[in-house]
Amino acid sequence: MSKLAVVVFNLGGPDGPEAVRPFLYNLFKDPAIIPVPAILRYPLAALISSRREKPAQANYAIMGGGSPLLPETRAQAQALEAALNLAEPGREARVFIAMRYWKPFADQTAAEVAAFAPDEIVLLPLYPQYSTTTSASSLKDWAANYKGPGRTRTVCCYPTAQGLIAAHVGQIAATWAKAGEPANVRLLFSAHGLPEKVIAGGDPYQAQIEATAAAVAARLPQLADWKVCYQSRVGPMKWLGPSTDDEIRRAGAEGKG
Repeated sequence: MSKLAVVVFNLGGPDGPEAVRPFLYNLFKDPAIIPVPAILRYPLAALISSRREKPAQANYAIMGGGSPLLPETRAQAQALEAALNLAEPGREARVFIAMRYWKPFADQTAAEVAAFAPDEIVLLPLYPQYSTTTSASSLKDWAANYKGPGRTRTVCCYPTAQGLIAAHVGQIAATWAKAGEPANVRLLFSAHGLPEKVIAGGDPYQAQIEATAAAVAARLPQLADWKVCYQSRVGPMKWLGPSTDDEIRRAGAEGKG
């Protein structure tokens, strides 16, 4: 029986209040996030993580004290593994999780995959839109850690995949219906921002975010007033806009729901 390993990648998130600061430090010390020499990046990461610890802890407290990302990713991995084994019963498939900035890290997952000794490996970033700061960083981290066997294939991105678009459409339509299908509503697509210079360097993230939003909006004619905006700006550089905060305020000022 042949063996297939699927490695799914995501950002990771702190599993409790005490993990918030080291998670943020790991995030900001990544050269893909702050592209300056390590001698500057490491102390800068320490400073940012220290300053953002308390506000971030307050946000995670709203979600129960930690990030729900790992439990949700585990549920995805289990569902994918079951589907793969059902589709091809003559092959053993296992799905592994590698997070970038908190546990389980790539080195731990790489050891588990190597012990499984797969014939084939599929690397599957769970970021639908490709960016040097997400997919590329995760895949580079994996390449530095995996030393085991297996032919490797990589899924790049899937910003307009039918299943992804249908999932967004279903969630948005259900929320809109639950609100009583109100009139005069603006749909805001809020994506994590990036510094503009990252996009100017050829990163396709913004174009792929806009493609996802347009594909979703095309299937929601009842919500024809829509806009893409960006959140989570850090530091003094100019980031992608408009900001989500500004667009929420603008919608309110224009009398939009």
